[in-house]
Amino acid sequence: MNTVSHPQGNIVSGALWILGLSILLCWLPVAGPLLAGFVGGKKSGGVANGIVAVFLPAMVVGAFFFLFGTILTGFPLIGFIAGSGSFLATGSGVGMLLVGAIIGGVLAEH
Repeated sequence: MNTVSHPQGNIVSGALWILGLSILLCWLPVAGPLLAGFVGGKKSGGVANGIVAVFLPAMVVGAFFFLFGTILTGFPLIGFIAGSGSFLATGSGVGMLLVGAIIGGVLAEH
């Protein structure tokens, strides 16, 4: 009996790859996020894991800026406004990351 086992991916590993490559390849407008999403989706191990891995860094960065803005100003309302703005800014660049993660996730499943 010949069975081939495919190693399962890790969502956190894929999210870290996406975050790191997004920072390193930010100077490439379309190819950088596409490549970062592709690698992150492949490291995540599947399409569903890749999609979660794309949105995880955006949520973490938005939460970090919310907390940092609150601590820096001392006013939770200002921290909420700063966090909301940064969450929307990081969420606006998810498009090509998502396309790359779906492609990488499909290739990781096969």
